[in-house]
Amino acid sequence: MNKIDQGLLDTWNLYGNYVSYAIAAVGLLILVGHLFKLMITKDHKEKYDYINMYEINLLWYSALLIIIALAVYANTLVAESGMMWFFVRLFVSTMFAIIAGVIVQNILKFYYPFYIEKRLKLLRFSPRISPEGRKMKLLSEEEEDVYLDEGMQAEEDAFSVDYDVWIDEESGYTKIEKYNGRLHALKCNECNYQTLRVNKEEVVRSATADEDGELVKSFTCGYCGHKEKKSYTIARLKAPTEEAGSGS
Repeated sequence: MNKIDQGLLDTWNLYGNYVSYAIAAVGLLILVGHLFKLMITKDHKEKYDYINMYEINLLWYSALLIIIALAVYANTLVAESGMMWFFVRLFVSTMFAIIAGVIVQNILKFYYPFYIEKRLKLLRFSPRISPEGRKMKLLSEEEEDVYLDEGMQAEEDAFSVDYDVWIDEESGYTKIEKYNGRLHALKCNECNYQTLRVNKEEVVRSATADEDGELVKSFTCGYCGHKEKKSYTIARLKAPTEEAGSGS
């Protein structure tokens, strides 16, 4: 190997180390920042929304950067070799990095949601604490309607939004939390992954004061492409006399 090639390899080995350390540091900072955010977030609903919206993406970015850093670092370990072997090592390490990235991505996309769903359920249904320090009660679907306006009830009837109402029975303090009814993926009956999501909602029969309505949701699996439809009942509208009676 001539001096020029050796000089290029020496330069690569020197600065490649620095680059790999920098990339790994960014990946670790993302991970540590995420864990710190979880640690300092005390409100259950705020933590729920943060995990739901950002956790998988942040873990993916962190893992991807660490994988890239390892691939770069692996190409700085051999001090003396020809340029041909350098490119061979570069190609092999790139392939290993791609394989590792695909594995991590699949784990986060198809397996990790099961773990997240358990954590989210625990956060959503853990007792809330009132400003006076008392545990609050989660109202049932029937009980919570008193605290929801007509627009909120319409959102729930369309299954696009779900509201939880917590109340301190002693002081009357209430807390209303809003959850996206279309956000979570369900378990697909074909591939058994939790990747079945709503892609269309259609009211096929509107609810009236005399009879219930019907909502049909169309689902598509993000993994195997399986499609299915499910029918949901929309509660019939309250008659004016019923509304007046419930308000008195």
